[in-house]
Amino acid sequence: MAYKGYENPQLVISAEELKNSLDDTYCIVDTRPTHEYIQGHIPGALHLDLFGLSLINTRKETLDTFMWMIAYLFQQRGIDPAKTIIWYDNISGIYASRGFWFCEYLGHQENRVLDGGFNAWLAAEGSVSTEGVEPPKVPQFPIETIHELHMDANLIHSNLTQDDFVSLDTRTDEEHYGRVARAKRAGAIPGSVHIEWVNNLDDSGAFKPAAELREMYEAAGITHGKRVMCY
Repeated sequence: MAYKGYENPQLVISAEELKNSLDDTYCIVDTRPTHEYIQGHIPGALHLDLFGLSLINTRKETLDTFMWMIAYLFQQRGIDPAKTIIWYDNISGIYASRGFWFCEYLGHQENRVLDGGFNAWLAAEGSVSTEGVEPPKVPQFPIETIHELHMDANLIHSNLTQDDFVSLDTRTDEEHYGRVARAKRAGAIPGSVHIEWVNNLDDSGAFKPAAELREMYEAAGITHGKRVMCY
């Protein structure tokens, strides 16, 4: 049976699987803050904290320029496009997911997120290194943009009245209900379904099985046949 019942189990990797195949097959990227990386990381893992890199204007021309910068950064940090790239943070979290999405959008299809992150690695008694890894020289990271993976504000606005369209707000309750503003204005896109991203995870910080996730999303009205835009 597929890992946890997922339709696309190749998008994640368990700590046990990675532990048993820790070789040059993978390019492993630690996306945690620098001080956490220094305290201990998966042997051979490169370090790249992407969390501070964001863009407010996501119209096509601006986003294309931003993604060219991301591809250049990947090359400078030694991320090898010829390998399967494993992204991880402490849990199955937003740091690793950001790196994963950047690769998907740039057209690099061989990407996986470490399920449960570094915490799962420790629980599996994986070896830990405190030695920094010098970025190797790698080819230019190719840009074969898959524009369909992204929607800008204008396109989202034009789809809000469509019955098959769902905007999914993955932020905190405080942000969704306007009690905290981390954008220009507080609140949410009208009609948004709200499921905070942490609800995808179990108590250990790993992704829940497919059956649990499917039940949660279907209860919120997110079903097969719907076009879902996450934000």
